[in-house]
Amino acid sequence: MRNILSAAAVIIAMTTQPVVAGERAVILIIGDGFDDTHVTMGRNYLKGQAGQLLLDQMPFRGAVQVETVDSEGTAIYVADSANTATTLATGAVTQIGRIGKNAADQPVKTVLESAAAAGYKTGIVSTASVTDASPAAFAAHVTIRACENPVTIRGGEKYGVTFDGCPEDLKENGGMGSISEQLAVANVDVILGGGMEHFIAQYESDPTALALAQQQGVTILTERVALDQQHSGRVIGLFSEDTMPVAWRGANGRIAESIERSWLNHIHEMIGSITQPEIIECEANPSFAEMPSMEMMTRYALDHLSRDNDKGFFLTIESASIDKKSHERDACGSIGEIKQLEEALAAAMEYASDNPNTLIMVTADHSQAAQIVPDPTLYTSLPIPVFSPGKVARIATPEGSVMRINYATNNISSEEHTGANVPLFANSEGESVLSPFMRQRDIYDAMMRYLEL
Repeated sequence: MRNILSAAAVIIAMTTQPVVAGERAVILIIGDGFDDTHVTMGRNYLKGQAGQLLLDQMPFRGAVQVETVDSEGTAIYVADSANTATTLATGAVTQIGRIGKNAADQPVKTVLESAAAAGYKTGIVSTASVTDASPAAFAAHVTIRACENPVTIRGGEKYGVTFDGCPEDLKENGGMGSISEQLAVANVDVILGGGMEHFIAQYESDPTALALAQQQGVTILTERVALDQQHSGRVIGLFSEDTMPVAWRGANGRIAESIERSWLNHIHEMIGSITQPEIIECEANPSFAEMPSMEMMTRYALDHLSRDNDKGFFLTIESASIDKKSHERDACGSIGEIKQLEEALAAAMEYASDNPNTLIMVTADHSQAAQIVPDPTLYTSLPIPVFSPGKVARIATPEGSVMRINYATNNISSEEHTGANVPLFANSEGESVLSPFMRQRDIYDAMMRYLEL
């Protein structure tokens, strides 16, 4: 494995090397659900409370307001990945569930599509299915994010909810088809992630999205070892059926658990006793063993996009399972995904050290459920049991302490997003187009300005 330059050396290199006129690149890294709580979770575990993530060493930091509207155009204060990724990709503030469409359900050209039309190479990397909300929003346009393949576009069930599909997006109705069908023929040079099930899904005798891609001469990759080689032309890598397995898990698959309450405490919350969940050790997830890492996919994409290219490129990279594992109350899974984001960022910064006219930004689509709370409670002196009504994961950290992660947004099996603003990190190139406080639509404008589109 090639050596990664230290963060300090990379930052110095980025600020001292001359800019090559005519060549520009944007690398947008989206940590799904990667709010300040998750940044802190990652720092505490990976570097220690007094340490620094690579993110922390980037010279620009700001805050980003997330905007969402309902069907009447009224502001609502908690978003999903579809509408926020669409805002980052297009500048349009839109409804929950929209992919590449504005609040009036009209397709909006994305920064990736504008870059491709101007002669830039383009790429998408995700640890989710490439048809999932955040990656899809940069190169597809459907009314509902669940319209991922030729079967689901006709309706079905997603996340336990029945939906009618996207009839207006069906090809037979003059639409562009499902997300996988659109990605199969999109002007995107490299797409890497999970999602094979959506490319082989078939409706009656129609061709699958995989067949459409192959008809276009796209190289299809399915094994990690394929990323050790170079390929020409368009490339789509699909390394898992849906979302890729995460790198870490809680030992024995443990996630956050409820406090055990004595029978007396069930009678009245002011009496009786409680028992805390046992501490969780994070460990490698065996299911990840055959997967390409986020860093490996990033390095492949950077090589593919920069080879024989005197124009530049746009690349979006998503660390998807910070969010997905927070939904599942799996703190170790989220932290392992943050580690993957850091490693992908290191690869991007290494590239930028040799190509200083490269804007690197790291942000989130929305905030998520996890909270870091005291272990034990600050109210231990009170003569009553004090505990969280949610579920908690008590994570053993490498510096010998316990980090208590609380999940309490609802009473069902999947936690919910939250409504806080999200962080923005950037290298020194960002200082010319970014400001300390922005809206997500402003990030779209900044990328367009940087690429001179």
